[in-house]
Amino acid sequence: MLDDEAEDIHPLFHGAPKSTAFRKLRKRIVREVREAIETYGMIERDARWLVCLSGGKDSYTLLAVLHELKWRGLLPVELLACNLDQGQPGFPATVLPEFLSRMGVPHRIEYQDTYSIVMDKVPQGRTYCALCSRLRRGNLYRIAREEGCSAVVLGHHRDDILETFFMNLFHGGRLATMPPKLVNEEGDLFLYRPLAFVAEADCAAFARAMDYPIIPCDLCGSQDGLQRQQVKAILDGWERNSPGRRQVMFRALMNARPSHLLDTGLFDFAGLTRGPADAPASPGDEDIPRLR
Repeated sequence: MLDDEAEDIHPLFHGAPKSTAFRKLRKRIVREVREAIETYGMIERDARWLVCLSGGKDSYTLLAVLHELKWRGLLPVELLACNLDQGQPGFPATVLPEFLSRMGVPHRIEYQDTYSIVMDKVPQGRTYCALCSRLRRGNLYRIAREEGCSAVVLGHHRDDILETFFMNLFHGGRLATMPPKLVNEEGDLFLYRPLAFVAEADCAAFARAMDYPIIPCDLCGSQDGLQRQQVKAILDGWERNSPGRRQVMFRALMNARPSHLLDTGLFDFAGLTRGPADAPASPGDEDIPRLR
């Protein structure tokens, strides 16, 4: 229940709009985050999460909803917000610490000048995002260890996951995307994406309605790579022509049938045997009639 009548709310929600539309939006996002957390087994008792805050719409939405769930006793973990100031020119260094302190949110602000490294290593005319992301991830893992956290929590949403899937499909020749939960290469930290079921448009509407102090993501002068822009444009076009298409495609990522793909590492095609017409179908074939 998300009833603010008694003002029993986290400070992050003070000043929230009272409109029916916003209440529905808020409930939907909270429900989808809870569903992702439960579906992918993200909760460990007495865990400590490093919640990454960039200052963008998605990370503000993530921060608010996780604190909403914890406030209501539905998320039994300790939350530590973290912003990594990467030394980008014009970055408003006081915005996030002042906001987090005002909201009573435990936090750590870390300064690491990865911007200079990226500028030195990336050829002129190329996007900075890939190297910048790797350097950021390495620092976040380090901070998580220093703070005794068991998981790094990121604000990637449903649309990020879909775009990454199609980028891998079109340009990488593989079926893969950002998983909602994974273990890092060292094996000592989880990485969670609780916004996995949440639409980007809902994150934008939520952050806009709450009037959070948004920090632009292009202070470095770079933009997302051309490939991601192209994929986003394709998905936008499909959604305009067939409303709801994004959600249908996203559901497909949760409904893979290895027996209907070509990867012998996922399905033992060589081990398939013939049998009578009434024999059990291969996994994933239950709805396909046998040939007689």
